Amino acid sequence: MNGSTIGSESGAPMTRSDRVAPETWRQPDGQPVSCQEKIKVLNENLEELGEMCQDAFEDALLMGCDEAQVREVLRRMVDELENPYRR
Repeated sequence: MNGSTIGSESGAPMTRSDRVAPETWRQPDGQPVSCQEKIKVLNENLEELGEMCQDAFEDALLMGCDEAQVREVLRRMVDELENPYRR
């Protein structure tokens, strides 16, 4: 099977969020997130972020930036995210 065409049970192509999202979203205590609406929002957010990152990545490459450096900057952005709910 071609990885670009593996999708949901309906046979739809995989989206970026399908490829990167965990099989099961987990709560901090390890229990699965069971609310389907929450899972839907999480996956939609991943899809939007992926599109934005892809656009920024392509723009940087078109402007002559080094691919490895751009990838590292995007990784550092994720590493710098702050959890405003940390107790």
